[in-house]
Amino acid sequence: MNMDRPRASRLQEKQGSNRPKIGFLTRWLPYGTLKRKLTLWVAVPLVSFILVVLIVDRIVMPIITRHGEEFTLPNFTSLTIEEAEVELTELDLRHEIASELYSPGKEAGVILQQYPEPGTQVKSGRAIKFVVSLGKKMVPIPDLAGKSVRQAMLDLEANGLTLGEIAWAYSDTIPERVVVFSYPNATTEIPLGSPVNLMVNRGRASNFTYMPDLVGMPLSEAQKKLEDKLLKVGVVSYRTDENFLPETVLEQSEPEGAELDVNTEIDLVVSSTS
Repeated sequence: MNMDRPRASRLQEKQGSNRPKIGFLTRWLPYGTLKRKLTLWVAVPLVSFILVVLIVDRIVMPIITRHGEEFTLPNFTSLTIEEAEVELTELDLRHEIASELYSPGKEAGVILQQYPEPGTQVKSGRAIKFVVSLGKKMVPIPDLAGKSVRQAMLDLEANGLTLGEIAWAYSDTIPERVVVFSYPNATTEIPLGSPVNLMVNRGRASNFTYMPDLVGMPLSEAQKKLEDKLLKVGVVSYRTDENFLPETVLEQSEPEGAELDVNTEIDLVVSSTS
């Protein structure tokens, strides 16, 4: 039946079926045109670059830098390291001990400072640095037996200790005005800054005493202290000083620990508000 069709007609159909189909891109950007070249060499790379930038900025970088995972750092000061570690683990944080300091008011192991400071925005995995308390520094009491009160005071100060109360012993077998012993005893370790009391030989009929520290005491208490040391209140003058309560001793005429005759008069400067 197809044999009845003209040969020329069949040839044309065959040639038509072998022609390449023209796609949408080819119709819009014909081969060899400037528009096609600009699109392929400029627009396509530009769009690709923008897509890469968007993918990196919106997907890759948040994963690397953990954007969106920042949170407020709690306050760990006054906690022990063990207590802080529990909370650090829950927050996926870690810690480093930057330094350790003696702190009379804090027990050993208590956090004194932290970096970053509380309230800072941080991310998981961050290392938090702590300054940790070593507690009270303990120092040994020096051997003060046989030394003068003045020398005993210097030795105590050199060891970070202070002079406490002075009690009297009466003996003619050891020199007068020297320390018999301290209490607590020598070599005992006590916190830095603690007072050490002394037992001092007064001899058989010694007629001297030692000047106590009156600065900062109320005047009435200072008068009682002087009486206990067999001393008398001398001239009391007043000075305006709003940093202290009225009737507070600001100055004394003799230094603490000075050897004085019994009944020596001690002049005082006392605070007033006007």
